[in-house]
Amino acid sequence: MCGIAGLINLDSAPISPKTLQRMTDVIAHRGPDGEGHWIEGNVGIGHRRLAIIDLSPAGHQPMASADHRYFISFNGEVYNFRELRSELEAKGYWFRSKTDSEVVLNALAEWGIKALDKFNGMFALALWDRKDRTLLLARDRYGIKPLYVSRQGNTFAFASEQKAILAIPGFIRRMDKPALLEYFTFQNIFTDRTLLENIQLLPPGNYATLDLKHADPTLRRIQYWDYRFQEPSERADDEEYREELNRLFQQAVNRQLITDVELGSYLSGGMDSGSITAIAAKSFPYLKTFTCGFDLSSASGIELAFDERRKAEALSYHFKTEHYEMVLKAGDMERVLPKLAWHLEEPRVGQSYPNYYAAQLAGKFVKVVLSGAGGDELFGGYPWRYYRAVVNDNFEQYIDKYYLFWQRLVDNRHLKLLFAPIAADVEQVWTRDIFRDVFQNYKGHIDGPEDYINHSLYFEAKTFLHGLLVVEDKLSMAHGLETRVPFLDNDLVDFAMRCPVHLKLRNLTDVIRINENDAGNKQGDFFQQTGDGKRILREVMKRYIPDDTTCTVKQGFSAPDASWFKGESIEFVKRTLLNRKANIYEFMDSAVVEQLVKEHLSGTQNRRLLIWSLLNVEQWLTEIRPGSIHA
Repeated sequence: MCGIAGLINLDSAPISPKTLQRMTDVIAHRGPDGEGHWIEGNVGIGHRRLAIIDLSPAGHQPMASADHRYFISFNGEVYNFRELRSELEAKGYWFRSKTDSEVVLNALAEWGIKALDKFNGMFALALWDRKDRTLLLARDRYGIKPLYVSRQGNTFAFASEQKAILAIPGFIRRMDKPALLEYFTFQNIFTDRTLLENIQLLPPGNYATLDLKHADPTLRRIQYWDYRFQEPSERADDEEYREELNRLFQQAVNRQLITDVELGSYLSGGMDSGSITAIAAKSFPYLKTFTCGFDLSSASGIELAFDERRKAEALSYHFKTEHYEMVLKAGDMERVLPKLAWHLEEPRVGQSYPNYYAAQLAGKFVKVVLSGAGGDELFGGYPWRYYRAVVNDNFEQYIDKYYLFWQRLVDNRHLKLLFAPIAADVEQVWTRDIFRDVFQNYKGHIDGPEDYINHSLYFEAKTFLHGLLVVEDKLSMAHGLETRVPFLDNDLVDFAMRCPVHLKLRNLTDVIRINENDAGNKQGDFFQQTGDGKRILREVMKRYIPDDTTCTVKQGFSAPDASWFKGESIEFVKRTLLNRKANIYEFMDSAVVEQLVKEHLSGTQNRRLLIWSLLNVEQWLTEIRPGSIHA
């Protein structure tokens, strides 16, 4: 787990060592255990190392192949590297280190692009071929590790974080206005855009090549993997599915326990992290576990149930873990926002700041932590979403229904009013088209309700889960912490995609309308009425955790911000967002923002997600101004 960066001057000008050093210095938090640089003419590759497997100098990067044809800068973990190493040794390869990075390097040298299909893990990598003068960039199947690319003029750059690219002298920072509309529709960015022009995020399951033998090289991007949720053509017995899930889940967790440093686990009190902890605790007596809770003295309504410390403590006692907790208060959001915005770089899904504190806590004790991310998206953990569009006359009707729901921040009615100051620059942006384009490469067919559910699972894995993974990477690496996600083991994902919908969800015809902003209905009313979502996972996990955990309602990791924003944090919200000189008003209409914010403060609407996003973007605009990047 590390940070990578690189620079190519397409006009053949030599690389400045000082510039490459600046790029890696600004992401030093990703790799506090070492740094490395390799420059040859107009090509430069940099690396920051977080040593996890083989802590010796033999793991130094950028790493060269034995014949010095290839140089790699690698970020991530490939959990099946020992099996691949054995294959390569049988072909005559020898190894100087015990790292997975060297296995990845030799695998790419031996199998080329096809090696990507063999990797079971998380990664972002850059491989320079000195003989063919070709750069290969690649990202793992699910997008656990980010990789940004940029071209301005004759300068091509790539990096684990945008701030490394912004460290290049003369880089022009300009708001990507269509991306801003995209974010304020979905609280996420579905395309490869970022909030900055000329910086793109390489999509998950993609690789890209840059061939310098061409007079005007352009980045060629190719998708090598995609999700495919579909009903099996021949169903096995339900018990066979349960036994197979049990086997694959144990295998996935155990695969990801490999490390030469101390490993811990998040323990939220819910089923997913609890089950992972149950398996890990068998291999690590007194496993360290971590929970972030909330001071609810000023919370109200359903938010009084947001603190899961008591549940986590019960599971910790059950598994005999060494447990650590942190309690967040209303002022902690305001306090951490500048650091958060700098590390996050641009807002994505969710509130984010509780995740920052959770990673900060874990990072004080371990270098690797297990997370339960992915369980919901793979096994149908959000049924109140899918049921909104389960019965349709055709695909376009499905898109209309689901798009209407996924306008998480601002609906179409307010969107044009909100962005009136930049209307001319975004008049060709249709967020419904952006939504529909998520499915442009999806091969699933539609014969009935199950197929619409599978489309929804596909959509949420491609967008919502990806956004969560980008956030988790940035906020864990801010503290030199590697987060692993056992639910995103290749074999387990393959199983989940072919698992019949009836084993995930109970009833495909009852449509229960629930406001996503209204956590009370989402967590309480729906589950009490249906007991639905992740059925097969709940059944299997009863083998590892108490029944009262597997049968509990779905609880997201959210702070009681609906209460705090109109209570203890109200002055901060007013001071930041109702200030007509705020940065956001270069792009947004202040009267519309004021109306939407006051609807929340008065209690007439719950706009907690919008207020958080406005605060985050305002702080991001402050951080992103030229000269604000922290060296």
